[in-house]
Amino acid sequence: MLAIIGGRGLTQLANLKITHRQVMRTPYGEPSGAFLFGTLDQHEVIFLARHGYGHTIPPHLVNYRANLWVLREQGATKVISVATVGGIRADLKPGVIVVPDQIIDYTHGRDATYFEARDKPFSNADFTFPYSATLRNQILRSAKTAKQPCIDGGVYATTQGPRLDSIAEINRYERDGADMVGMTGMPETALAKELELDYATIAVVANYAAGRGDSAKGINIETVNATASAAMERVRSILECVVNCSDD
Repeated sequence: MLAIIGGRGLTQLANLKITHRQVMRTPYGEPSGAFLFGTLDQHEVIFLARHGYGHTIPPHLVNYRANLWVLREQGATKVISVATVGGIRADLKPGVIVVPDQIIDYTHGRDATYFEARDKPFSNADFTFPYSATLRNQILRSAKTAKQPCIDGGVYATTQGPRLDSIAEINRYERDGADMVGMTGMPETALAKELELDYATIAVVANYAAGRGDSAKGINIETVNATASAAMERVRSILECVVNCSDD
């Protein structure tokens, strides 16, 4: 079963036929909110708004462990994260959709693993390829079917937030090899790997990163929100195709 985690601009799926909502409790505390169970083009789907349905939970306070734990317990085997990012690379302009293939973690102080007991065995998750190749390919094929332009590949720099970055920080991320910057990619991606979930991200470029393009003198949050909301219609059409896309 597919699960979708929505970020900025995607607090609900308009094309999801909801069968029921359910509040869950976990060994890791409270998730971001009620989970929506329903069907997308007659396929069972679980949906969760990462920041809560009122967009009230900042990225550093999201309970990533609880969110993913519930999704797996409810039978999800695939998880698509929808997130907004700032574009660092020249071709990642506002409104562009990209499916990243690598990630760098600049966060700190977040609960980043399920292995926290000293008296129980742990394993080292292989993070060579952070995202599921199978699910990434499904998204890319679905974007083509939906006739929605989508860039294949890019390095996602995950920062702590909730503040945006300085020009000097963006310059640093670029030197490190990052193509885009966001705040929710980690530890979510690593936790999904620990749970052996197929996980991939659809990233919507909502703005140029600091010092680039029309963000050279600052970032307008109203413009960011408007760009993200407009792009989500295209994301929804891709998701509709994903549920009908084979694993081949």
